Amino acid sequence: MNVVSHLNDRLLFAVPKKGRLYQQCLELLKGADIKFNRSSRLDIALCTNLPIALVFLPAADIPRFVGEGRVSLGITGQDQVAEAGISVDEVCDLGFGSCKLQVEVPELGEYQDPRQLIGKSVVTSFTKLTTEYFRKLEAESESTILNGNSADKPLKTTIKYVGGSVEASCALGIADAVVDLVESGETMRAAGLKAIETIFETSAVLIASQHPTHKDLLDIIVGRIKGVIAAGKYVLCNYNCSRSNLDAVIKITPGRRAPTISPLEETDWVAVSSMVEKKRVAEVMDKLRSEGAEDILVFAITNCRV
Repeated sequence: MNVVSHLNDRLLFAVPKKGRLYQQCLELLKGADIKFNRSSRLDIALCTNLPIALVFLPAADIPRFVGEGRVSLGITGQDQVAEAGISVDEVCDLGFGSCKLQVEVPELGEYQDPRQLIGKSVVTSFTKLTTEYFRKLEAESESTILNGNSADKPLKTTIKYVGGSVEASCALGIADAVVDLVESGETMRAAGLKAIETIFETSAVLIASQHPTHKDLLDIIVGRIKGVIAAGKYVLCNYNCSRSNLDAVIKITPGRRAPTISPLEETDWVAVSSMVEKKRVAEVMDKLRSEGAEDILVFAITNCRV
């Protein structure tokens, strides 16, 4: 079967082909019931239950294919969207892949402040964001020089591109500092580097074309993905309370929009059902009990539409 010949009739959805976001993207697609078979030789996979074609691309390329091509949806990092500088719609933060784009310098070196790197050499894979950052520092430095009537000539920082192993650049003598994505920081510490500034905080994001095809299907897929994200973030908390305590407990469990309140046969009591952030559930249950709530039950949400 010629997979490429079937693309015209399908919504194109780009996902990272490897890297830190890949496995979590596969789990997200599974939760959204997007089923597919991918050949090891192809970076295009046709979905078996929906008219969708998954296109596996480097995360850095996805904003361009979504913003300028026929790809309607994509998953990539917010850092890649900002670096590409291409107009796309950021539909929602997916809640995984959190990292920081940081300025890193030799741990035992002389640099403690990013301003000390003005006029020096910096290596990065994010040349646009890094250049913008250092040009701003240079402009501030130039303003200080002019206001102080100094005869010193403003310096320009050299920004060099390296596609991989950025953290080795200082040790190998091609940079005074690096700008790179940092997750745990272990790789940087192993390379003898330390962070002195955070330029950008990023996580995985669902992006959409401003001129998508198959708009109805796109809306369905976006709804499914938002539902999967919400199901992973929230639990359902049910409890009973007296009407006299209702105002107090609702402040504890306001829900995503509002709680569901149902009357009980005992006229002075109601049942309350509300979505609660999973990370806060123990604290919420304790507060509800202190306000007189009873029969407090928590249920996992396997999927939802929000």
